[in-house]
Amino acid sequence: MADTYTGQATLDYSKTAYDLMAYFALRPELYFDAVADVKPSNQSMAGSTVQFTIQSDLSFVSTALSESSDVSAVALADSTVSLTLAEYGNAVITTALLRGTTFLDVDQLITNLVGYNAGGSLDTIARNILQAGTNVNYAAGNGTNVATARNQVTPANTLVASDIRNARATLMRGNVPRIGNYYLAFIHPDVSYDLMGQTGTNTWSDPHAYSAPDEIWNGELGAFQGFRFIETPRAPIFADAGSSTTLTDVYRTICLGRQALAKAYSYVDGNGAYPTVVAGPITDHLRRFVPWGWYWLGAFGVFRQTALLGIESASSIGLNSASGSH
Repeated sequence: MADTYTGQATLDYSKTAYDLMAYFALRPELYFDAVADVKPSNQSMAGSTVQFTIQSDLSFVSTALSESSDVSAVALADSTVSLTLAEYGNAVITTALLRGTTFLDVDQLITNLVGYNAGGSLDTIARNILQAGTNVNYAAGNGTNVATARNQVTPANTLVASDIRNARATLMRGNVPRIGNYYLAFIHPDVSYDLMGQTGTNTWSDPHAYSAPDEIWNGELGAFQGFRFIETPRAPIFADAGSSTTLTDVYRTICLGRQALAKAYSYVDGNGAYPTVVAGPITDHLRRFVPWGWYWLGAFGVFRQTALLGIESASSIGLNSASGSH
């Protein structure tokens, strides 16, 4: 008599097993908030706008005094930068049914998502201010079609080493202080592909190597032509903003020194330099709806336009077409 086997299909014992860990989306590093090195240090009071004062220096004197004549007094001059505070925030609400039936720790998952959203949102606000800087150079590329405006950029206008040297000279000419021994440049991977692939003398073939690895930022490619290059996919892209005949994607490499970006914020009611994660009130009759969110009251602004320079270029591996997907 033949044996009857009890297999997986015979009984309803075998079930799908679930990993009790939720994996989040691939997240880029956040950099732009960190370069806001101008912040209120001695604010007079709480207010809707924070004003910074920049005191102008006196003009240098190179003419000798006359023995019998007094000097003519000169007037002082100053300028101001004002940042108007605005509210930012985001929130999610979970239901009792979700919390009572899920196999994951929903509260832990949500606080992670809300916290990262807060940091990424502030970083985006800071980046948007930096990418709107008014000082812009256009990449030389092969040198045969030099653009003078964004809508003139073609695929040939890729970033080359001479563009970096020119940016360094521009910042130095403006007496912009460096961050340590270098300026910073935030560069998109599509753009660094061209810069690092350029051949010839004075190209990326020999970037500075640090003796102390802890000096290097996450995402840093190295130092070259006076800049520390931070590679990030969050560097600005203006899709199809180049030449109308080529529909070129235009990238902005953000170059800066000290005091390029200012940050102001409220310091009352628990506010500060960074957002606060908030457990919202449960207001429904059956206490089923639990809100979590973040809140920030503050502002970013360009502090010195002279300390901020954008280099707009194409990329040889950019889409450069009206595909609708960038």
